[in-house]
Amino acid sequence: MDGEIVKEFSLVSVNAGRVRNSDYRGREAVSGIFKNPVADAVVVRPSGVSGDEVADLVNHGGPDKAVCVYSLVHYPHWERVLGRPLGYGAFGENFSVDGLMEEEVHIGDVFRVGTAAVQISQPRIPCWKLAMKWGLDTLPELAAKSGKTGFYLRVLEEGTVRTGDRLKLIRAHEDRISIDEANRVMHRDKQDVEGIRRLLELREVLAGSWIGMLERRLAKLETEG
Repeated sequence: MDGEIVKEFSLVSVNAGRVRNSDYRGREAVSGIFKNPVADAVVVRPSGVSGDEVADLVNHGGPDKAVCVYSLVHYPHWERVLGRPLGYGAFGENFSVDGLMEEEVHIGDVFRVGTAAVQISQPRIPCWKLAMKWGLDTLPELAAKSGKTGFYLRVLEEGTVRTGDRLKLIRAHEDRISIDEANRVMHRDKQDVEGIRRLLELREVLAGSWIGMLERRLAKLETEG
């Protein structure tokens, strides 16, 4: 994992939370989206962040979604939308960072943080749990269409991480397909066949769930075309 440090960013807050029951649209909902800053160091493993719980193991967590990352650069925008201040972990992220914008990081990029090595695997797909947490039903759609989604990391080397550590880019993926570009194809230009094919060329580093969704979409477009 050694290599020249190209970029580095500050890990402003490490966040974790326990699964809790909430009410959403008159029904009981179980979620681990309610996360708070952690004062002590955590262990980052392929299964996730120590002390953090995931309720929906089908759509969240697992090797391709071990760590959720969100940029604090987006917070002022959502504070205006929601009309309230936001604390670290507001979007259910494990890592609140001072940069790592969707336009400047890429599927397959590898970072060193603390003693762990992590790799970007996919953009986050905002879901109804954001709407439940903040009482705004349109929030997942707004986040997806804005491109302010955040993204997930898989863990290549287990290690210890704490607030204040630096995320150091140690290997940039050669294809340089950004999180923003992946979001464009997934959410905004859904019929971009060539864009889908380019993403599918990242099979070795793109999350399996994304490969499946893109393959199904491509097959449908090719059949209809």
